Order: sequence, then C-alpha cells, then structure tokens
Amino acid sequence: TGRIIITRDPHITQPTWFPSRRRASFARPQPASQRDEAGGRSLHRRRRPHPPKPPAVPAHAALRDPPPGTEIFFVVVSYPKFASNMSAANRSQPIKLNRPVVGKARKLKDLMLKSDNRVCADCSAPDPKWASSNIGVFLCLKCGDVHRALGQDISNVLSLTLDDWSDSDIDSMIEVGGNSYANSIYEAFLPKDHPKPKPDSPMEYRTKFIRAKYETQDFLKPSLRISSKAGLESTNSLNSVDNSFSSTSRKHAPEDTREFVGQLNITVVKGSGLAVRDMLTSDPYVVLSLGEQKAQTTVKASDLNPVWNEVLNLSVPRNYGPLKLEVYDHDTFSADDIMGEAEIDLKPMITAAMAFGDPSRHADMQIGRWFMTRDNCLLSDSIVNISSGKVKQEVYLKLQNVESGEMELELEWARLD
Repeated sequence: TGRIIITRDPHITQPTWFPSRRRASFARPQPASQRDEAGGRSLHRRRRPHPPKPPAVPAHAALRDPPPGTEIFFVVVSYPKFASNMSAANRSQPIKLNRPVVGKARKLKDLMLKSDNRVCADCSAPDPKWASSNIGVFLCLKCGDVHRALGQDISNVLSLTLDDWSDSDIDSMIEVGGNSYANSIYEAFLPKDHPKPKPDSPMEYRTKFIRAKYETQDFLKPSLRISSKAGLESTNSLNSVDNSFSSTSRKHAPEDTREFVGQLNITVVKGSGLAVRDMLTSDPYVVLSLGEQKAQTTVKASDLNPVWNEVLNLSVPRNYGPLKLEVYDHDTFSADDIMGEAEIDLKPMITAAMAFGDPSRHADMQIGRWFMTRDNCLLSDSIVNISSGKVKQEVYLKLQNVESGEMELELEWARLD
C-alpha cells in the first residue's frame, strides 16, 4: 500500500516527483510548402536535442559500498487514494497465512461453509464473523455485541478469525450442528406475530429479541429452560436434554432394549413425478435404512405417482444417525435401478420428543421444527407436533441425485417404556 524512498539526506521527508514527457520516436512529415526546393530541407528551425538522461540508479545500488560514516534514511510514503478505496472492514482484517487447516479446525471450517451457517442465526445477516460456542450459532457483528453483553454464562462469543478456539469450543459447535439445529430448539415456539430482526433492524429491537430468545428463553418449552445463574457448560446448551433422557432411559429400560431409545413408525404416503427407468414408466418401491436396519414397501407397477400409505417400523439406536430413504425401480431380469435418494435428520424430532416426555399428557401443540436449507432435501420446513397424544412430523422431500421426484412421509415417535 505504499513505496519506500531511500536517501542520504535526513531533510527529505517526501519524495520529489519528476514527471517525464513521452516523445515520439519518429519524425513528423513536413508539408512540401515548408521545404526548400533545392535540398528539400525543412524551413523550420531544428530543435536542439535534449541531452540523454543518465541511467536510473536502483535503490539497492545506492547502498552498495557507501563511504564510511554515511547515514541512510528511509522515508515510507503511502498512497492515500489506494487506502481510501479500502473499506474499514478490510483494513481491520488480520493478515491470513495460507496454512493448511487440519483436525478439529477443519471440522469447524466445514461447519462454517454450510449454507444455513453463512448467515447470522438471529438476524440472517450474511457472512457472520462471530460465533457463540456454547449455544452453537454463528453471529454477525451487531448480534455478537448483544450476545457478549449477556455474559459468558449465557453466550460465550468468539471471533472466527481473531480468537484461538479450544478443542472443547470446537466440539460444542460441531455437536450442536449450527444455526438450523439451534434455532429448531430456541425458536420452536416463536409466535408468528413476533418476527425475527433483520440485518438493518434497530439495535433496541435486536437486543430485545436476543434476550427473549436466549436469556429468558421465551420461545423454548418451559421445562427446557435453563437458569442462567446456574451457568452453562459449553456442550450442555442443547445436548443436556439428550443426556438427561439418556440416563433416564438406561435406568428404566429393560436389559435387552438398552441400546435403543425409541421406535419410529414411518408412513410412506406417496411419491410424485418419479423418474422414468423403463421404456415409458417405472415400477417403484421404497427402502428405508437406519443404521443396520432396513425396511421396504411393496412395488407399484407402472406408476410414476405411486400412493403407498404403508407403515414401516424401525428401532432408533442410542447413537442414531439420519434416516436414509432410497427409491428403486424393480426389474425382473436385471438389477434394480436407483430412482433417487434422500436423508432425513431425526434430531429435531427426537430431541423435542425426549424433552416433552409422555405426549399423552399434553394438548395438541407444536414442539419442534426442522428447517429447510440448501444443504438438505426438504421442500418446506418440517414441523414436529403433538397430535392426539402422539409425536408426529410430516416430511416433504425432493429426491437427490435424480432428474425428478418428490416423496411425502409421516413420522411418528414411540417411546420405549
């Protein structure tokens, strides 16, 4: 962003500019009227040529073998025009070295690159530079200031570029899973008439919303609210629900079912616009996988918009992963062709179901939500409800790795007593 002037004169504090004029390297042709008839010489007086300029001496040559006692002064001159074009944010950013990111830092960077984590969890401002390690959300500068005012016992705010992250901080962020997972808990009961702040919202409204969301936890189920005076451990902001239910399940569950925490009853409702794999149609069927368990529907012959309404049952292990859905085309004389696939995140439903306990004791209500993002296959937000004493979730999916196809499912959670 500047240049260095090397001089032996201590009185020089600014460079002296010597602009040079560029001259043509060819002679301009003269009109015939301005030439004499004898020799064809120009009638104009010839200009006296300039003496040749001495060759420029590089800066390092001036320092080569200086006389004894010579003092050398360095004058650093900046370019104000270039500096003024830089934004304040860019001037304040630290210099980043291109060092490889490995280990847990790599996992944190991968988490940052997910689409729902590229915006602020509270106001949706793009490119967040801060995070709350114990809550597990990414934040913009304005929301980060509000979180910092809440105190570290509620929100431990760290910079994604300036602060040193401990292994426990990174583990907490990865375990929560980012903005969509945290918001599915902290905004599960967000009223429709209580909109979230926007990137340009006033600071007063932003502060009011964030305090209601995290400090008083107005949008969380009352039984899940955690007193700020007791303090929050880095990994217990959301996972304390899972841990408390896990210990309860181990205590009361029979010996032969301790490895499972519940059962899923999945109703495969229908498919629409499925891909063609035969001449003009397909013979689709659905396979559901959870861990090592698999369940399969019947085959619908020659139907691109099949209606199944079949219920498949799968046990949920303690260390469960996503529910995987695959659609195949049945072939008699060759291997079945894949017609698309999708993954269903069970964490929003199971976390909410574990927190509420026996659903038969509650009235019909919404208890959770799985948010649609560019990283999942949802067609719309999937709501977790208590309906008629049961925990249910309707899921509308767009099949992946295929040219077309959508699926409709209904999940029901059954707790193992």
